[in-house]
Amino acid sequence: MTREKELILVVDDSPTNLAILNVVLREVYNVVTATNGPDALNLAASEEPDLIILDIMMPGMDGYEICDRLKANPFTKDIPVMFVTAMDQERQEAKGLAMGAVDYLAKPVSPPIVLARVRNQLELKKQRDFLRRLSSVDGLTGVANRRSFEEDFDKEWRRAARHQAPLTLLLADIDHLRAYNDAYGYLAGDDCLKMVAQAMAKSMMRPGDVIARYGGEEFVGLMPDTDAKGSTVVTDRLLNAVRSLALPHAHSDAAPIVTISIGVASCFPHRDNDRAGLFKLAGDALYAAKTAGRNQAKIIEFKAEKVSA
Repeated sequence: MTREKELILVVDDSPTNLAILNVVLREVYNVVTATNGPDALNLAASEEPDLIILDIMMPGMDGYEICDRLKANPFTKDIPVMFVTAMDQERQEAKGLAMGAVDYLAKPVSPPIVLARVRNQLELKKQRDFLRRLSSVDGLTGVANRRSFEEDFDKEWRRAARHQAPLTLLLADIDHLRAYNDAYGYLAGDDCLKMVAQAMAKSMMRPGDVIARYGGEEFVGLMPDTDAKGSTVVTDRLLNAVRSLALPHAHSDAAPIVTISIGVASCFPHRDNDRAGLFKLAGDALYAAKTAGRNQAKIIEFKAEKVSA
């Protein structure tokens, strides 16, 4: 999910301190606030901020405990945390940095210092995110790899469950790629994979939609906020994009050109759903598309409350 402005979560039990930091930051960034630990943890998980500015001294759950819980959660552990403190700086900085904080702001805060340090940390985060994205790209096709997809699938599942929104999963195979490799050679087969992958990726029009290589000639796609009916537009685009490549395939019984088969499954995730169940339904739909002659899509909409594997 892309944002026009970076999102910063500010956590402080003092309304005055929250107001000061909000005024300093809001001209440049989007800002959300929390006044206690539980709210901060919930917002961090649901909003996925780019940076958290966290006061140390708060009643109940202090900043150290919040930071510790953030770093223990695999979904929030990579969000950079900056502490705000008026305490003994050297001793508290050492403790906070050991817990995973990236920087400190001293009270009373100085607006130019706040903006400079926030900007520096967000730039560092952009660099880390860029390197992470590089490690998530399939080396042959240039689309996302399986590891990247698994991370996106988990993230979008949790987001859909929170917002009671639909989520659609698709599985796609290149029809008779083995026969293509036998007839035209494996180098041509690799070129075919690259062109099909890029054609599919360009057909996923929205920023949140994902296409990834799952293995061999298999691809997987994810469409947040999309139900079964909405997915037909995307599957038609994918099928036509690959057909438009017009790659000759004399040894396919589906068409004289390279084609794909697609299986699609949609549901409304919630905490008790099983993601593997949705994956199985998409696999069943893909099998149905192949059985029906390939070069087509089959869609399954799961309307019940739970998906069972």
